[in-house]
Amino acid sequence: MTSILLVRHAAHDWLGKGLAGRLPGVGLDESGHAQAQALARRLDGTPMDAVYSSPQQRALETAAPLCARRGFKAVVEAGVDEIDFGRWTGMRFEELAQEPLWETWVRRRGVATPPGGEPFAAVAQRAREALERLALQHPEQTVLVVSHGDVIKALLAGFLGMSLDHLERFEIAPASLSVVAAGPGWSQVRLVNGPTS
Repeated sequence: MTSILLVRHAAHDWLGKGLAGRLPGVGLDESGHAQAQALARRLDGTPMDAVYSSPQQRALETAAPLCARRGFKAVVEAGVDEIDFGRWTGMRFEELAQEPLWETWVRRRGVATPPGGEPFAAVAQRAREALERLALQHPEQTVLVVSHGDVIKALLAGFLGMSLDHLERFEIAPASLSVVAAGPGWSQVRLVNGPTS
């Protein structure tokens, strides 16, 4: 069995305002840095063998305090990267509400593709494959993975057998912790959206 600790990156200036997506230079804001420090403290007594992160700055900054406390270096894992939102990258939510495909994205995520971007079903598949790889690389170990809200939702939906169209039914808050145990041919969700402070 491998224990996988899924952490959503901490808060940043785009949170609740629009789709930062893969915009460069989106780092944590002041509250996000405090959340990342609190996460590192909360996990002090948790056994951990490796830390992986999305390549986005906000994810790497979330992992940094924990890595510093443990003497780890976060390994970049492209499979848990943020969604490529294509033309929607950097758009505010009020602008997105006028987009013809936005309603499909909100209500039918399983078949949705942002204009010029990545189909959400492909996001779910690449993230699941990344976690399966990590489970094979770390049998009987605990790994922490810092990723993004919708990517973590897609992973949890897959483990729970939920439709990708129902992701708005649960929350993955900034700096929250979700836990999955995985072994050959089985998995179990053990925590969803747990507090980190």
